[in-house]
Amino acid sequence: MKKILLAGMFVTELGLTACGQSTANNPQEDKAKIEAMLQAQDAAWNRGDIDGFMSYYDKSANLRFASGGTVTRGWRETLERYHRRYDSRDKMGQLSFTDLEITLLSPEYAQVFGRWELTRAHDRPGGLFTLLLHKQDGG
Repeated sequence: MKKILLAGMFVTELGLTACGQSTANNPQEDKAKIEAMLQAQDAAWNRGDIDGFMSYYDKSANLRFASGGTVTRGWRETLERYHRRYDSRDKMGQLSFTDLEITLLSPEYAQVFGRWELTRAHDRPGGLFTLLLHKQDGG
């Protein structure tokens, strides 16, 4: 099975990786798998499952997460940041991704631009995100 992993990202709050079998040069299927990954990411978040949400990230020290003027490096550090920042279901709210623009850069790389929004009892924070996805063997 092939897995698409986040090689690097530049986000304004949330970011992720994609998972799925390789589709030998089938752009529509590749885009559909990336959309499915984002839906699975969204569903994990909306269940209150930060660990499930983070399971789509590249589990390496090379993961780069940028948000609010700060950069967090490393999968473990990013996971811990999410647990600190969203330590209750109320703070997590309901996540949605919209305005997705998926660009296949090569058979191995894709770029995703989009918007994220959290719907919470008293506010609706949101922002833009950019993902660089890299399809890899394994996992």
